[in-house]
Amino acid sequence: MTNPTAAMLVIGDEILSGRTRDANMYFLAGELTKIGVDLKEVRVVSDDADAIVVAVKALSKGFDYVVTSGGIGPTHDDITADCIAAAFDKHIDVRADAAALLQAHYDRQGSEFNDARKRMARIPDDAVLIDNPVSVAPGFTLHNVHVMAGVPSVFQAMVASVLPLMTGGAPLLSQTLRIDRGEGDIAGPLAKLALAFPTLSIGSYPFQKDGAYGANIVIRGSDGGAIDAAMVQLAELFPA
Repeated sequence: MTNPTAAMLVIGDEILSGRTRDANMYFLAGELTKIGVDLKEVRVVSDDADAIVVAVKALSKGFDYVVTSGGIGPTHDDITADCIAAAFDKHIDVRADAAALLQAHYDRQGSEFNDARKRMARIPDDAVLIDNPVSVAPGFTLHNVHVMAGVPSVFQAMVASVLPLMTGGAPLLSQTLRIDRGEGDIAGPLAKLALAFPTLSIGSYPFQKDGAYGANIVIRGSDGGAIDAAMVQLAELFPA
């Protein structure tokens, strides 16, 4: 039985321009691995409505789960919520449940719940709110798409809220062996090993240190016994 699949859509000009380094993909991949959901694709798109809608439609059809990051704040370029609504032909407006959360938050701060902040309460019809214990402004889930903030601390909190709702499979296991030989020397035997263990993923990650070449060989899969057997054969192929 194969694991459920997921895709991530990272939204924002600041990522593509290099002004902001994305940390959310790394975090999400690790958390999904723990629950047995395979992250299969990550796309990065600009703050362009048509591009976001096209990507959401494609990823929603192609994978069991989609997680978006970015574009649900109070400024004019935060257009993700509107694009999700458009992708699923849903009406969107300030919704009472989201507005109540934000109103109470800004009342506690003694701040005005102004029109800009009300943008964060614009939620598509039929969407389910995602809890945000960090800054209150909610994300939301519509169909199989989980819409989350781009700020890493908020994104991580929202992921923690959503993970229990996902149906996972077998957690991904891995073992690593360092081989102090260049990839050109080990490629042939590695290819044969991969054929012998078709249910496992065998990756080679080269490095250079003090003028010498080597590679870390990482064997991944959900069957611990198969990984152990593959590691034994790997060590026999390349004895220290």
